[in-house]
Amino acid sequence: MDEKLKRRIMLFYMAGAVNVLIGGYVLLFGREFLTNEQYMTIVLFFAGFAALDFYFPRMLKKKWAAEQAKHAAQKRALTPQPPQS
Repeated sequence: MDEKLKRRIMLFYMAGAVNVLIGGYVLLFGREFLTNEQYMTIVLFFAGFAALDFYFPRMLKKKWAAEQAKHAAQKRALTPQPPQS
């Protein structure tokens, strides 16, 4: 896998972890200093972004695998096949 793609995937995972930590902090301690609407909005905001941060790497990996399969199929189509007897 390309190093640039690996770095992007790791950054998504790290951002997801940060969103989970911040969302967890707000979930545990947010009721003390936020109204109920603000509390739920912020928790859902961080949970949504954490979900996206863990979803995007999966899609990037699927896209990369599909491109690799396409390139392999093109390579097989271009290489001459030995005659079968």
